[in-house]
Formats: sequence, structure tokens, C-alpha cells
Amino acid sequence: MRSYIGRRSRTAGEPTAGPWMRFPLFAEAGGVSPVLHGSGTFYRGGTHILSVATLGGPRDAQMIEGIEGGEHKRYMHHYNFPPFSTGETGRSGSTNRRMIGHGALAEKALLPVLPLQEKFPYTIRVVSEALASNGSTSMGSVSASTLALMDAGVPISAPVAGISCGLMMNETRSRLSGKKIKYKILTDIQGPEDHHGDMDFKVAGTRAGVTAMQMDVKVSGVPIEILAEAFEKARIARGRVLDVIEKALPKPRESISPAAPKILMMKIKKDQIGLVIGSGGKTVKEIMDATGTRIDIDDDGAVFVTGERAEEAIDVIADMTREYKPGDWFEGEVTRIMDFGAFVRIGRSAEGLVHISEVAPWKVDDLRTMLKEGDQVPVIVREVDERGRINLSIKKADPEFFKKP
Repeated sequence: MRSYIGRRSRTAGEPTAGPWMRFPLFAEAGGVSPVLHGSGTFYRGGTHILSVATLGGPRDAQMIEGIEGGEHKRYMHHYNFPPFSTGETGRSGSTNRRMIGHGALAEKALLPVLPLQEKFPYTIRVVSEALASNGSTSMGSVSASTLALMDAGVPISAPVAGISCGLMMNETRSRLSGKKIKYKILTDIQGPEDHHGDMDFKVAGTRAGVTAMQMDVKVSGVPIEILAEAFEKARIARGRVLDVIEKALPKPRESISPAAPKILMMKIKKDQIGLVIGSGGKTVKEIMDATGTRIDIDDDGAVFVTGERAEEAIDVIADMTREYKPGDWFEGEVTRIMDFGAFVRIGRSAEGLVHISEVAPWKVDDLRTMLKEGDQVPVIVREVDERGRINLSIKKADPEFFKKP
């Protein structure tokens, strides 16, 4: 969906041509390609940004290693500023310090609204491309990235937008002279205003408050009263941008793109991790091969399953780690018959003993006359002893399962 807002008044230095002059604010969610997991297009005057969101599994998180240890980064924002965005023909090389800085600022602005991994177990990468630039592409990237995340179905808590404020201030200010400082705050500065002005104050946030900010100044300091006024003007401008964003896409989509991987999450106890992994990873590899999924297990017991058959793998793990309690009822298969009772498989991996006294409501002398291996019988969990052995009962599950001789 597209959203526009009408022309606003501007200071000197604004371009006099271009399709954006009729609609200086423009927002669109999706509509680029069905292959993309999520995309957002945002125009603010002559600044045009395209952001693309891609979702991956937990293993796709970026590993960051340092002297004090490592960490996994599950949200990444990359910002690109090619020469053609300013009408130049320079060479497109590796990422420079400016791109890294602007990308980090936009990333910081969106971090507070992202869902916790327990709620949304995806690794998220957003790439913002500056298609055209006439000031504050970093704040335009914040707005476009918000649209891309919501289009991808990421349940962010609130949309985030950004705006940049400038300042023109006289150089004759002096506390000793008692003269008042003459100044003018500019909202949404463009290239010439950034070049000739005294301040570039970037503010990003939601309707509720600020999530990130950055200020570059060319003067010795900015009085607190001027800074407070800049914050207020940024809040008003941010509200107008959010109006356009929310009109294009009011809230995150209910489901993720069909092109994105399917990920399910479950929690197991720490002492069950070894059971699921198995010796040398044998058990978890067998589950992955059988279901065609990818399984990641964290040290805290969080299990992430990626793949089309994720539900099947989750069922297998849930069955392996299930804790049986007295009163649980099952339809089980007889696996072995002994003189003292029969072993019955309940679920995929658990097995319990039905003592010969728990088979029927009468005395049974020879169990083999009533059961054989492979029989399906109703059982109920009678108790689980201190060693974790499961004791079952057929007669309590269904007293009339066997006909009295």
C-alpha cells in the first residue's frame, strides 16, 4: 500500500525539479518482489530509500568475537550509500566509516521495538539502499526499515521514524555582552543546510519517545533551550512521518512471507539437552535427517527448529523429553513379554512395565496366553519411581479389555 502527504514549506536550497516535488513524503510496504521477505520504500523530498528485510534461522546470527568473549547478533542493519545517489560516478568500493556509522545509528533506533527471541526466533537482517540523497539518508533508512520489518511480519512493538534538524546561529553570541543569541532551527535539513549550518541533529523514535539520536555540531556548544526546541520540532516532524508510515501499513503483517523459512521454538530442561543431542550428536542428526529440518539448541534449553516439517521434529523432541505422571493414559505397543510382566512402548522412545498383577482384574498365571508382542493395549501410568522407571497398568486403564476366562 502506498501513502503520500502534501507539500510542505522549505528553506532555500531545495531542488526545483523531480517527481518527489509533488509528494515530498511517500511510503510503500512491499510491492517490490515476491521473493523478498519484506521491503519498504520511503521518500522524503529528494531522499529516497529502499530497505529490504530478510529472515533466517538462529544459526544465521552474526558471531562477534572479542577479547572478553563472543556473542551472537540476531539483528543486523546494513546501510549502503552508492555514488549515484548524489548524482556522482564514483567507484563503489567496500563499506566506509560513514556507511558503518549511519547503519549503526539506524540499527540502534529499531532495536528497542524488536520482539524478544522467545517470541520471534528469527535472525533479522535489513539492508537499506540510498537510491537518491538530499539530506539525512540515515533517518530515511529508519523509516524505510520500519516498513520492511512490518512487511516481513516482524511483530515490532511500534513503528519508528527519524528526522534531522539543523541550526543557523550567529557568531556574535557572548555571555559577557548580554546579547541574545539569534538562531533558527531547521526541520528536515537538506544537503546545503547541512553543509552551511551549525548543527545536524538526528532524532529517531516512536510516538512514545526517542529510541536513538546523534548530533554533529560546528560550534562550541548548543544552549539547552535551543536543544529542547529542536527536540520538540523533531517530535512534531516525526509524527508526520509516522502518519504516512502507518497509512501505508498500520501494523505488522499477521504472518511472515511464504518465502521465509519456517521456525518453531520449544523449551526443554538443561539436563535433557544431552538426551536430545545424543552421543556425538547422533540423535539430533537422526531427527534432522528424518524430518529434513535444522535444529539448534541453546545452553539454556531453548530449541529452534527450522524447516517445512518443523512440527514433526518438535513432536519428536517433545515426546523424547516428556515427563510422565501418574494418571497419564496411552495406547501402547507390547514390545517384550517376561514371566513377571510385559513391557509396553508409550510414545516414540519411552517404555514402561505392566506387572503381571496389573494386566487384568483377576489372577493371571501365564501372561503369554493373553498378550503377544506387537499387540496394542490401553495403559495408564501407575507410578514413576525414583530411578525414572515407568510402571503401567492395563486393568486400571480398561478393566474390561480382557474377557474373564
